[in-house]
Amino acid sequence: MKKIKEVIVVEGKDDTVRINKAVNADTIETRGSAISEQTIDQIRHLQEERGVIVFTDPDFSGEKIRKTISAAVPDVKHAFLARKDAVPSKKGSLGVEHATPQAIRDALDKVYTEVSDAPQTITRTDLLDANLIAGQHAKQRRMELCEILNIGYVNGKQLLKRLQLFQISDEDFQDAVSKLGQE
Repeated sequence: MKKIKEVIVVEGKDDTVRINKAVNADTIETRGSAISEQTIDQIRHLQEERGVIVFTDPDFSGEKIRKTISAAVPDVKHAFLARKDAVPSKKGSLGVEHATPQAIRDALDKVYTEVSDAPQTITRTDLLDANLIAGQHAKQRRMELCEILNIGYVNGKQLLKRLQLFQISDEDFQDAVSKLGQE
């Protein structure tokens, strides 16, 4: 089983159990979207010592946790689980705890580090030209693009920022756009 050096930040105990079925890793649990200052301090310390990978649910609460941690702890890494891989077999909400071990390993193989001062190569015009914003099928195309690039789903207003934050190259962006609608 693959050993992960960094500590993985997850939302709860069930996520930890599922992660440990996929990889050998240590986790820290936020226990919800209202992250305590003590938990943030622990994440800061772990980032300095071993590095941290934020791996939250692909939903609103998971994105809120991700943003809170990113604002407080610079240079954390991010792993994203596709929404389709986080669907429960029965009733319930999306979550890492519902993902297969392979989906978790795939997400952890494609980890991104935020870079806030990255040069901007992709523009809003590129997004418009690719029908990713302000179009009839823009949301569906955005969902596909985010899944292809493995950057987690974002709305039209946040897409450009997310692409820049994770330094998605123009070449990778154009390659992903060319794959839209092929599946």
